[in-house]
Amino acid sequence: MYLTFKKFMLGLISVFIFNITAAQNAGKVIETLNIKSNILNRNVKYAIYLPSDYSTSERTYPVVYLLHGHTDDNTSWLQAGEINRYADKAIEEGTIPPMIIVMPDADSSFYINSYDGDEKYEDFFIKEFIPSIEKTYRIKNKKRFRGIAGLSMGGYGSLLYTIKYPELFAAAGCLSAAVFDDDSIVNMPEKSYQYIYGQLFGGNLKGKERLNKTWYSNSILKLVEIKATADLSKVRYWIDCGVDDYLSREVIVYFIWPL
Repeated sequence: MYLTFKKFMLGLISVFIFNITAAQNAGKVIETLNIKSNILNRNVKYAIYLPSDYSTSERTYPVVYLLHGHTDDNTSWLQAGEINRYADKAIEEGTIPPMIIVMPDADSSFYINSYDGDEKYEDFFIKEFIPSIEKTYRIKNKKRFRGIAGLSMGGYGSLLYTIKYPELFAAAGCLSAAVFDDDSIVNMPEKSYQYIYGQLFGGNLKGKERLNKTWYSNSILKLVEIKATADLSKVRYWIDCGVDDYLSREVIVYFIWPL
């Protein structure tokens, strides 16, 4: 009886100590912060993950910009993805170095500048957001310390920004990237097109009318087609999509280039 109780108490103490240690090694998460954008003429929300030693050190850190999917927001990677828990574990195990993870709210912008100029999210992200974040926090603001990743709409945004601005990013992680070819857009049901793309590329467009200047300037497949291999090779890519994901066709067929 005594030995059983002793084992129980030792186990309880071990769990208690483990929880204290885990808490001490946990990064700090702030789910809702704001940045004032002159380009968008509004405040834009973002969330941030700071490694556990951020408040006690004077070092600077690499950064990853983590982009959410369509209809999600700046809290999605934390609330649904628990990215802070995975980051804590990877840092603790030495898989990744301590880093800062920034998660902006992009609403349903697809991270682009819309056809009518009403929503210039791409300009905001490149010209305002990155410079402001890297001035506010202790970030190593050089290409080799800057990465970007995202899911679905965010995977598309990660591809778009790295292809357009390879001088800014060292690596990209693109998960189930929402990439479509011309035929997919031309044949997309009107209701789906209007809901997802109408405000971005032009409303009430049918068939090949949708293949306008804004579409082609933001078509991943078109950009890859016209970009030199040397430019595409300036960024390291991790492109992943589940075999049962309807987006896998686009990923498998179109994203095999030498990197």
